Amino acid sequence: MALERTDSGTSHDSRPWPSVDVAPEPYRGPPRNIESIKDLKWEDHLQPKRYEISGPHPESKILFLDVNILDSSSREPFRGDVLIKRFTAVGQVPDVEQLRAQVGVRVFYGKGRTLMSGLGDAYTHLTWNSGDLEQSGTLGVEEHTLLTMRSAQCFLDSGYTMYAINAGDIPGPRYLANGKDMARRGGELVGGITAFADGPEEMRKVIKHHVQLGVDNIKLSMSDEEASETTRSAQDCYFTEEETQACVDEAHKHGKRLCSHACARDSVIMSIRHGIETIYHASYIDDRGMYMLEQAKAKHIVAPAINWLVCTLNDAEAFGYPREAAEKAGYKRELDIAIAGLREMHRRGIVVLPGGDYGFAWTPHGTYARDLEHFVKLLGFTEHEAIIAATAGVAALFMQSDELGKVQPG
Repeated sequence: MALERTDSGTSHDSRPWPSVDVAPEPYRGPPRNIESIKDLKWEDHLQPKRYEISGPHPESKILFLDVNILDSSSREPFRGDVLIKRFTAVGQVPDVEQLRAQVGVRVFYGKGRTLMSGLGDAYTHLTWNSGDLEQSGTLGVEEHTLLTMRSAQCFLDSGYTMYAINAGDIPGPRYLANGKDMARRGGELVGGITAFADGPEEMRKVIKHHVQLGVDNIKLSMSDEEASETTRSAQDCYFTEEETQACVDEAHKHGKRLCSHACARDSVIMSIRHGIETIYHASYIDDRGMYMLEQAKAKHIVAPAINWLVCTLNDAEAFGYPREAAEKAGYKRELDIAIAGLREMHRRGIVVLPGGDYGFAWTPHGTYARDLEHFVKLLGFTEHEAIIAATAGVAALFMQSDELGKVQPG
């Protein structure tokens, strides 16, 4: 069937905010993203399943002495002690000497080193770690499971949380699992990793199937990607308004949130209009989309995967994709436009979270913290704001701010 491309009638080149060539104004004040993260609110029935994570005995006590506490609040890091028994005390711990002498208390001497929440990532591919994505879709179950286990262990080794995966059988981070990328026929990024559907009714059926499989989120592949090496562009959107609305209705009916691969201007606008909670990339957002996103910023987060663009330009040559080809495909232009838009989002208080599309050959697992560097050097975040995004921000994405993302009593 012929694949339609949607067009809201706005020029692809619309870019009303300052150019990437205009550096963000230096800022050294309190973190600006705290309140926006606190204000995120989704319907209670969309709460992901809460897993009981394997851990130490409920009566165990862990005492950290003389640590630099980064609690992921607006407070600057401060020296103090931390008693972990469901975070009984932070900063000033009563009866420290008695606790230190107790046989059942495990004591760590920090000597000024930093204690903080485990880092989180809003956009990664645990089941990929290759340049050949078609092959990922054909791997046997056993081999694919082993590959995923290695990726999960790599997250832990890189400081991205320190819990067992759900039941505790495999080491790895807490995670929310998306279903396969759902795309219209002819609008897929990679066929081997795609769930195909055309029209509202077939899309509803695919979503029901994913819900039965136990996914946490539904992922829509709404726009293309320059590296797909087709005549299509990352600025093209392939979903219709009716299809997008049907997907949101069906997913929400089953208590699932959605995320969208949405580089194109129109895919971003549709994601906002119909209530898709997490927007990946948003590279070509225009003034209209920016205004809509700002007005609905308590309902959406953006995970731009800026690391994917940076690495595709600078690191992919070793894997057969030279910078010259990347620039010709449009990646340099997309990166510049994305940086300008993301700086503006941060300025407007829109929640932007790290997550660098890890799992490709040139964005390998184990390099997750590169996103924090990009947020500071490219997007105008302070170091503190970048860490808050990766801790308190990702906890809000999980709808578990009451127990994740902060070092605070309670």
